[in-house]
Amino acid sequence: MVQKFQSPVRVYKYPFELVMKAYERRFPTCPQMPIVLDCEVIKDESLENGAKRNTSRRCKLAVDAPYIFKKLIGVDFVFFLQHNYLDMTNRTLSIEAVNESFSSRIEIFERCRYYAHPDNSEWTCFDQTATLDIKNFFGFEHSMEKMGMKQYTQTTLKGKEIIEFFISQLKEEGVTHVERWAPPLDAAKPSNAESHHDILLDGDFIARSLGQLSPMQESKLLELRKMLDGVDDLERMPSYQTILRFLSARDWHVSQAYAMLCDSLKWRSEHRIDALLEEYSKPAVVVEHFPGGWHHHDKDGRPIYILRLGHMDVKGLLKSLGMEGLLRLALHICEEGIQKINESAERLEKPVLNWSLLVDLEGLSMRHLWRPGIKALLYITETVERNYPETMGRVLVVRAPRVFPIAWTIVSAFIDEHTRSKFLFYGPDCEHMREGLAQYIDEEIVPDFLGGPCKTMIHEGGLVPKTLYKMNSLEDHDDETPVASRAASASAAMEAVSQGKRLSAAHHHEHQNLYKTVELKAGFAHELLIRNADPKSVLTWDFDVMRNDMHFTLYRVTEELPDKQDAAVSYFDLQDFVEGVNYFREEPTLICRHKESVQGSHVMHHNDSYLMHWFSPSGAQLNLFYEVLSSVNYKGSMTSLQSAFSSNSSAASSCQSR
Repeated sequence: MVQKFQSPVRVYKYPFELVMKAYERRFPTCPQMPIVLDCEVIKDESLENGAKRNTSRRCKLAVDAPYIFKKLIGVDFVFFLQHNYLDMTNRTLSIEAVNESFSSRIEIFERCRYYAHPDNSEWTCFDQTATLDIKNFFGFEHSMEKMGMKQYTQTTLKGKEIIEFFISQLKEEGVTHVERWAPPLDAAKPSNAESHHDILLDGDFIARSLGQLSPMQESKLLELRKMLDGVDDLERMPSYQTILRFLSARDWHVSQAYAMLCDSLKWRSEHRIDALLEEYSKPAVVVEHFPGGWHHHDKDGRPIYILRLGHMDVKGLLKSLGMEGLLRLALHICEEGIQKINESAERLEKPVLNWSLLVDLEGLSMRHLWRPGIKALLYITETVERNYPETMGRVLVVRAPRVFPIAWTIVSAFIDEHTRSKFLFYGPDCEHMREGLAQYIDEEIVPDFLGGPCKTMIHEGGLVPKTLYKMNSLEDHDDETPVASRAASASAAMEAVSQGKRLSAAHHHEHQNLYKTVELKAGFAHELLIRNADPKSVLTWDFDVMRNDMHFTLYRVTEELPDKQDAAVSYFDLQDFVEGVNYFREEPTLICRHKESVQGSHVMHHNDSYLMHWFSPSGAQLNLFYEVLSSVNYKGSMTSLQSAFSSNSSAASSCQSR
């Protein structure tokens, strides 16, 4: 449960500098707040000749709770971390406070701000917000919520009284005025080496290059930039735009952003990423068969990259380039993106910090979920998210087919939540799609393959000739061994998502043998009955035909069926089993040939039973896997695709590959 609190803006009829002097008297203890037992300064630094001051404190608080509750949780006090960012030039103080104790069970985050009144420079404003996220607190979540609300309300009411008390105390001591801050007369002027750093003090530079930053954000940007000065063997200082992206990716936690950025800088050095644009030459298979390329800019000035994923021969590209070759291509696209972002910002003279991706899914099928393809995609996704954070501004997904929910469920589990929020989906309805795209892309640059007037130079993809395959581009067993190989990563990801888990790319390929081998005698059938109690859940399947041909059909059964005692007996042998009366053909019968691999999916809209039926006229063997994906996996992420799926579609959703 998450509770949000916000206090109204309070106004002190005193100048900012006098309020700050009163504020300092609240530490380390304050008589009006006996709950605060002590505040230890763990960091205090002055920046830019005293214009800015960053202070961090570790505060010890008494637990304001009933005696029995304190006994149950076993503590009498808790610790909070408070970070202050004072900007005397702009007359602002930003405060952040987070709980250190019980942080894995409950998250408390508070933001406060003192600032000069916008209409009266002799007054000071104060606002305060807080969030309380109780994940698990020994079964006392509701009690903690009530106590949190009570504590926040009391603290808010006391805040103004405390400042007024200390201002009165200062008056008694003869202090009624504090001069505004001014730089020392003998302050050293910045050298040429420091000029780029100090340009951040120029508001025009910030507005033109970085966008609107709060005083707290600007302070953290400067703090991280200063920390990078101490990095040994730093070949090139990252731009402020890059530093800003890493800070944003780590929710403005400086230490986390610093660690992430240092790891990325080391990675760039080890893999010569800075030379990639000059040294990389696109292989012939990319030039002739990769369906992606840059295409103008969106309405916000972001460069657009178009990827016709449904036309991509994933297997052919992987067998021609290998895993590292495909990653190198992806990194080259990312580096081109950074270059085009900078060019666009310079041309428009406004902040442009990321690029847009337009993904066309026409032609997407379950063959795209081939195991090595999934493995490569997750490997690339992890590498890009780790080293190019916040470079993707918006992802427009168009012409999403019926099988897309399955692909999205698998892949989205490995994408950062913030990145997932940037995805916008459009089904195969062209009119609806063009209306949606018009919000972000000028009509004259909508690609011709989407019904627009603009021609593109993007290759349509198609099958990669086997003559371009490399002998060792992929392990042979990825292609030939049917047992737990064809869609192993996909099935492992599906299992994790259905259980609410998140796998790391480092071990996403680890799995158990989830496939089952079945022998069918001539004239006999193999049947699996799925009793569905979750309307709009998705049934997925993947099977290999190991010997001879067979027929596959999916039925829906409207009455309760008994458990079969003999697997050789079919439900069709029941006397009252009549098609169109108590069972219905949900998918047309598919003839599956020897050595074919078949993948498919079906949205189970009804609270009925579903029967997967394989029949062999001459005897056969199959190796199969199936899974039911919960409907909750699609809430939110798939809402905009509802019109793309028919509730009683008769179109086959299986696809075959050899």
